[in-house]
Amino acid sequence: MTEIEFHFNVPDKLQYGCRLLRKVYRTGARAVVTAEPAVLGELDQLLWRFSAVEFLPHCLSTSDQRNVAASPLLLAERLDACASDSILINLGQSMPDDFERFERFIEVVSDHAQDRLDGRSRWKHYKDRGYALKLHDLAASKASA
Repeated sequence: MTEIEFHFNVPDKLQYGCRLLRKVYRTGARAVVTAEPAVLGELDQLLWRFSAVEFLPHCLSTSDQRNVAASPLLLAERLDACASDSILINLGQSMPDDFERFERFIEVVSDHAQDRLDGRSRWKHYKDRGYALKLHDLAASKASA
């Protein structure tokens, strides 16, 4: 069964997404990020300038298929266009179809009101289907630091 984590109270989803992708890449795992096209475009641009000392190899799922197959970090609006990988990260507002194909699924929820409401709706959906959910409250971890 897919392991689902909620990372919530995130002040900046794109910056947080970049940090998550850096962690994934450093472990040698592969990941797919899903969101709305505009968010994926912003993330793509941010990943190019995220760090001056390291490169995070990534591509959009609409890129040349050789690049998509070789990229450890894939940005995809729809999951049917990509192979199952070990990690799925959702930076979007809706629940992605076929998230169950992934071993690990990370929902990133910001501290903005509408995003929290959307996140609660997704939380309820997963919980009602019997998924054991793990929580990572960034506000709590900031307060204890």
